[in-house]
Amino acid sequence: MEWISAIRKSIEYIEKNLYEDIDIECVSKHVLLSPVFLQKGFSVITGYTVSEYIRNRRLYQAAIDLTTTNNKIIDIAYSYFYETPESFTKAFSRFHGASPKMIRMCEAPIKTFLPLKINISIKGGYEMEYSIKSLKNFKVLGFRRDFDIDNADSLIPLYWDEMFEKYYKNVCFDGKPSNDVEQALLDNNVGEFGICIDEVRGKLSYMIAGKYEGKDIPSEMEVYTLPDGDYAIFECYGSMPDAIQALTKKIFSEWLPGNPNYELNGNVSIEWYDESNKNKLDPNYHSQIWLPIKKK
Repeated sequence: MEWISAIRKSIEYIEKNLYEDIDIECVSKHVLLSPVFLQKGFSVITGYTVSEYIRNRRLYQAAIDLTTTNNKIIDIAYSYFYETPESFTKAFSRFHGASPKMIRMCEAPIKTFLPLKINISIKGGYEMEYSIKSLKNFKVLGFRRDFDIDNADSLIPLYWDEMFEKYYKNVCFDGKPSNDVEQALLDNNVGEFGICIDEVRGKLSYMIAGKYEGKDIPSEMEVYTLPDGDYAIFECYGSMPDAIQALTKKIFSEWLPGNPNYELNGNVSIEWYDESNKNKLDPNYHSQIWLPIKKK
């Protein structure tokens, strides 16, 4: 499906189902996209995660219900899938800056949050440096953890910090592995890849990994085979994480919407980091984004 059309259809689906129990999984199935790619593209283009958008639209509509109907506050809370009046009041007050009772009594203004209209002006999408590479039986070894899709972006950097403190610190300082995990880090260059994998409903699996060289696999790690197929590999130069975040935005707001030949295909997204340069704040630091694609 054409990329911008998929985002528009996502918004249309959400609008038609505000009173239904929907989440990002439901929306992604409707538009035939991986939840990981839908979340990434939706947030880049709209500035909101899918769940934030659903929540904000419901809280706006709840305020309209309060001022145009005589429905009880508790019934309005349940109609928008809040389990208790307290949880509804807390979310409502945070969003509108006033309690449901204040809004009902017209003692405070409603914060407007109308359906988004997506209009993209494509500029410079093909100025990006990229290549197409076919991968087959490409195996990586590393640490893997599942995250909720909604908060993965904030938790994954903490995961890297945790793994550095637990496993990388000693190797980085003296280069001498003291156990099988540290040996595997060196043998397979673990840390070269950060991989998002969409396999479990409502979850994003993330791997800190390196190319598997076929040696022993510590119990703390696992091997994963990237899906066979074509990948668009985008080159990135600049200090982290700003450079790779800016490139991600360009890919999803320019390259994908304006590309007549390729579309996303699959359930993984990959970031590659140049492990030969330990200074990720280097203004010339080299990294890459790999995305699975297919011809339209």
